[in-house]
Amino acid sequence: MRIGELSKRTGLAASRIRFYEKAGLLSMVGRKENGYREYGPEAQWMLEIISSAQAAGFSLEEIRSLLPDSQATWQHDALLESLQRKVAEIEVLLQRLAQNKAQLLVAIETLKNRPEEMPCSDRPQWVLDQLRATHRGTN
Repeated sequence: MRIGELSKRTGLAASRIRFYEKAGLLSMVGRKENGYREYGPEAQWMLEIISSAQAAGFSLEEIRSLLPDSQATWQHDALLESLQRKVAEIEVLLQRLAQNKAQLLVAIETLKNRPEEMPCSDRPQWVLDQLRATHRGTN
């Protein structure tokens, strides 16, 4: 199939497909006599794998190391290890995001419930003190 059809089937722009090809992620591409690229059916599932991996947070270099080699064989142990490592990275990120969210919620509540009689010039320090106290309480 030509790049236009592959683009329609995958939902990827033709320029993205050419980018993946140039980056060495999509190697099973033939050329017709007229110079048009000719993609086999495996190109579609390969592009779906690449897109899914990118959406999961894998870099292009990580994806390149996970894709099957030229004999279309997967390095199962390396793939499994890489997937497990990515899940661990996501867990760390989720913890960090939860901490950030908690801090922001404290800041919001602190700002909403600030003492009205406190002078404006003292309020920033008071908010920071509240955040520090909350942070100490969670560590």
